[in-house]
This record gives sequence, structure tokens and C-alpha cells, in this order.
Amino acid sequence: MANHASAEKRNRQRLNRTARNRSTKSALRTELKSARGVITATPATAQTAVVGAQSALDRAASKGTIPTRRANRLKGRIAAALARALRPA
Repeated sequence: MANHASAEKRNRQRLNRTARNRSTKSALRTELKSARGVITATPATAQTAVVGAQSALDRAASKGTIPTRRANRLKGRIAAALARALRPA
């Protein structure tokens, strides 16, 4: 329980940030899941889904929702998965 006005404000800010981050992370997870699904189902048309997922990762990293290095790592993994799927057998 907050005992000072400044502590009450910090708690309100924390709740707002948590809700905003939760929304951004949820949208990011959905984007990544759909991109991975398109890569496995139809690799030839997966480029737009991968670009969308990479954009969502950049957006989440720029907002501070996820660390920049994590975003870069996930972008690389998705790009590598697309390259593997497009590689001839």
C-alpha cells in the first residue's frame, strides 16, 4: 500500500506501462507465430509475413518492451528459418 502521493503515482505509472507492454508483447507473439506457420506451410509466399514479424520486433524493441539484442536474435532466427525453407532439397 502506497503511503505517499509519489508512490501512488509510481504505482499508476507501473500499471499503465504493464498494460502497454502486455499488449505489445501479445501482438508480437501472434505475429511471430503466424510468420513461423507461413514459413512451414508455404515458404514461397512467406517473405511478407517475415518482414511483418521483423517490423513488429523492431517496434517492440524501440518501445523498450523487449531488449534490442533479443529482437535482433529473433529476427535472425526467422530469417534463417525462411532461408532453410527456401533452400532446394
